Amino acid sequence: MAIEQFTESLTMQEMKCVLGENDFGYVHPQGDVKNIDKIEKLLKKAGGKPKDCELEDYTKGGSGKAKPEFIITFNDDMNTIIVVECKNAANKHNSEKFNHPNAFSVDGVLYYAKFLKEEYNVIAVAVSGTSKEKTKVSTYYWAKGQEEYNELKKARDIILEPKNYIELIKGNKLKKAYSIDEIRNTAIDMHNYLREIKVNEAHKPIFIAGILIALNHEDFLKSYANLPSYNAVMQNIQLAIESVLKESEIKNSRINYIKQAFKTLQDNSKFSEIPLGYHKSITWYIEQLEMKIKPMMDYANSTVDALGVFYHEFIKYSGGDGSGLGIVLTPQHLTEFMCDVAGVNKNSRIVDICCGSGSFLVTAMSKMFKSANPEEIEKIRKDSLFGVEFDDGLYTLAIANMIIRKDGKSNIYKGDCFDKKITKELKEKNINIGLINPPYSQKDVVELEFVEHLLGILVPGGTGVVVVPMSCAIGTKFKEVRERLFKKNTLKAVFSMPDDIFYPTGTNVCVMVWEAHTPHDCTQETFFGYCKDDGFVKRKKLGRVDALNKWESIENEWLKLYRNRDVVDGLSARKCIKYSDEWLCEAYMQTDYSKLRQEDFQQTINNYLSYLVRTGEIHEN
Repeated sequence: MAIEQFTESLTMQEMKCVLGENDFGYVHPQGDVKNIDKIEKLLKKAGGKPKDCELEDYTKGGSGKAKPEFIITFNDDMNTIIVVECKNAANKHNSEKFNHPNAFSVDGVLYYAKFLKEEYNVIAVAVSGTSKEKTKVSTYYWAKGQEEYNELKKARDIILEPKNYIELIKGNKLKKAYSIDEIRNTAIDMHNYLREIKVNEAHKPIFIAGILIALNHEDFLKSYANLPSYNAVMQNIQLAIESVLKESEIKNSRINYIKQAFKTLQDNSKFSEIPLGYHKSITWYIEQLEMKIKPMMDYANSTVDALGVFYHEFIKYSGGDGSGLGIVLTPQHLTEFMCDVAGVNKNSRIVDICCGSGSFLVTAMSKMFKSANPEEIEKIRKDSLFGVEFDDGLYTLAIANMIIRKDGKSNIYKGDCFDKKITKELKEKNINIGLINPPYSQKDVVELEFVEHLLGILVPGGTGVVVVPMSCAIGTKFKEVRERLFKKNTLKAVFSMPDDIFYPTGTNVCVMVWEAHTPHDCTQETFFGYCKDDGFVKRKKLGRVDALNKWESIENEWLKLYRNRDVVDGLSARKCIKYSDEWLCEAYMQTDYSKLRQEDFQQTINNYLSYLVRTGEIHEN
């Protein structure tokens, strides 16, 4: 049987705070506010919650002192408090007239608030239910001394961190730390609901990205919750998208494409029949994205491509891992490692010619900001990051990603990265760093041809850091492209990455570091890193995660080896190579026998036997 303590625990977990002292202030449980005389007196005035009491009636308080589940006070705002009331079942959320404070969470929290607002601005939060998926949440703001309260509709069925309630009331931008769980849960819900109303796969990314773009329009952000009809909301989304994209100098043809997708959605009869404000309505999607996903994208210190992760989770539920739709998300720690290897800093000019949702550009931008002043940050946003994307949906995600981060001009090209006009324009940008994870297993272009094209765009001496399948580093494949690459560029380093770094896909990859427009000197050694252990472990439903917090120290070791060109048995090597040689550490490094175990030997024998069976060399009995 569900008990109320589960609801209280869920509330604290979602608010990301603990009982007692927090960095923002203090959480007081069960009306325990003895040190705050004003609140203590008001709770005694309210008394125990009566069974029946109209909101306008201040005379029916019970004996003793009111004991809301939590009262939250702030260090930097002594005039505002949060009061929280919990119930263990969603059917105990509210009565029709809010006049049964003892039985319902909304009725109860408003009962407390009407007394507390004598001395404070009160944010009243009612939470009902013990399961995160089925919990009901209502939030109200009752300003000090006022007769009327307002419902904070955008926070419906969403529990915010305490400081974000203050920002919401002020109309400021919310910020949230990255949470893969919240991203995953929101993505699953949205995918399932859009499937129910038969939204096609091609329109799903445009729907998500379009709303996030519209939320960057101040008038739309402030007014959408009060629009009178479904058609009015959809039309205002289109107008907001048009305004934001024109300001970012996006071509009219691309703007019209995105607007057309929303016009198609507007004609969806199942969608239009859901009343505004209800679960699964158009305003529900806007609220969820505004309150849950966008704050993570706005998080100042985050290098994470939250939108890319969200959409990657989103399309998982369309069948498979999304690779059929062109989505292979580069793991976050890999994008950070590649940026660090490239030496990204505030003076860098960066391109990704296969940018997808913009993961490399987002990570690079955040790293560039760290050492930049406000004037330099503005220059970075406007004129230091460039991308190319062919897929319509991913292009929309990429421009949304950059616009949401307030780049003054979204330098994302829609089209084929081999297009001569796009190539010419990029060559004129004086770009010195290229970062790519090119499409794998294309019919007409091999991965190293994307690398070759990238290096051709960079300035002489520029650095290209690319993640490609291991097959690109084996001497027997792609000989002509490999020879062309060596005639014009230098292969400075190759890192063999963990076998399952792209889990659940099975592609084994390596990271190559190239110097553009400097022919490879076969008498100079190339550095090879054996980076097979990144410290990540597999967790059910989460994939590979840094559960043991090893990644930071491991990355620092990899970078130190690379920068010092150190040779360590079992970890690195240096070798003079030609285009026809193998470009992998495994071919050149010395084995560190001190780390070998009996199990390693047995596993190698097992793998070899399995290989012999697969190839028909031996037969199973």
